[in-house]
This record gives sequence, C-alpha cells and structure tokens, in this order.
Amino acid sequence: MKTTKRQRNDTRAQLLEAACEVFAAKGYRRATIAEICKRGGANIAAVNYYFRSKETLYAEAWRLAFQRSLEAHPPDGGIPAAAPSELRLRGYVLSLMRRITDPRNHEFEIVRKEMAHPTGLLAEVMRASIEPVGKALSGIVGELLGPKASDRQVRLCQMSIMAQCLHTMMRERFRKLLPAQASEPEPLNAGIEAIAEHVTRFSLAGIQMIRRQIEGGELDEPKQ
Repeated sequence: MKTTKRQRNDTRAQLLEAACEVFAAKGYRRATIAEICKRGGANIAAVNYYFRSKETLYAEAWRLAFQRSLEAHPPDGGIPAAAPSELRLRGYVLSLMRRITDPRNHEFEIVRKEMAHPTGLLAEVMRASIEPVGKALSGIVGELLGPKASDRQVRLCQMSIMAQCLHTMMRERFRKLLPAQASEPEPLNAGIEAIAEHVTRFSLAGIQMIRRQIEGGELDEPKQ
C-alpha cells in the first residue's frame, strides 16, 4: 500500500523530532541513525529517503530547533519596532536569555556539543539562520551609537552584549550538570528579568560612553 503525502510528512517530522533530541543529548558523533529511527518510529531507510544523509539530518535538526526557539521567544521580546532603542535592546537581551535557559530548547545543547567536538556541519545553516537575527541587534546598537559610528564599532558593541548574555545564561544552565565541587561558581540567585536588566543597563552605559568618545573625536579606528 502506498503511503500518503500526510504520512510521509508525519514520518519526516517524527524523524526530525527524534533527531533534535538525540543530537542534543549525544552530539553528532555519538548519535546513531538507528537510535534516531527507533525513537522516531521509522525504519533506517527513511533517513536516506527524506534527508539523504546523517549530515543533512543533523543540519535540519538544528534548523528546526532554532526555528522553534525563535517561535517560543521572538527576538524582539515583544517590544514594538517603534519603541525607543533602549527598550528594544532590553527586549532582545531578555528574549535571548529566555531562549538559552528554556529546558525545552535543543538549539543550544546541539551547539554546545558541536563546540566540544566540532564537525563543521552546522556552519552554513547557522550562518544563514542567525544572520537575520543578528542584524536586528546591529540595528539597535547602531541607533544607540549614532550615525558617526563605524560598522566595526557597532560589531564590537554587539559582540560585547552577546558575550554577556551567552556567558551568564550558559553558566547558569550548565552549572546544574556539573558535580558539586568546592570550586564550583556560586549560582547568581537572580531571576532572568533582573539579569537582563543588569546586562541592558551595563551595555547602555558602555555604549553611551563610546558614543561620546566617537562624537568627540577621541575614539579613532585602529589601523589594520
């Protein structure tokens, strides 16, 4: 009996769901097609039929996890596009922190294991997926720095904001996975809202100082 289009779509979706879970738990190298198919209720040939290879399935699984992450936590944080840039920055920061700490989110788990054991297989899909989201932050930072800021100065400030969010939230997320040790960093014991407010204030203060230096001619672009 031939399978219907709906059944084929269901099988593909089930494989992607299973792949997200298995790649997040084990990473690319330790994950097996057999385990993914068993969890997805499909036979091994289905991966080749729908995705052609384990490599493609890996990239598509991360893409799905990323898309779901943005659907659950839109990058604007619910702040209207017409709102002041200071408010939009806080919305972006809060949204990113919620994405990182969401226990249902496989996006960062997959990336963490990719960083520990690089394959290079996610480079293109991550670049294409993350770039539009990054441009939103660049736009906010550019407004805050003013029209005299260079692209490089915008990127540096953007990098600083992202580093604060990623380090703080990843630290809190993965601290729980480590065995209890005397040298283990103490938990921050602060809610995401409070941490996002701190990162936003800290970032705004730095951006405002850099803007004054740019407009006063004190901050020159370093020679390459």
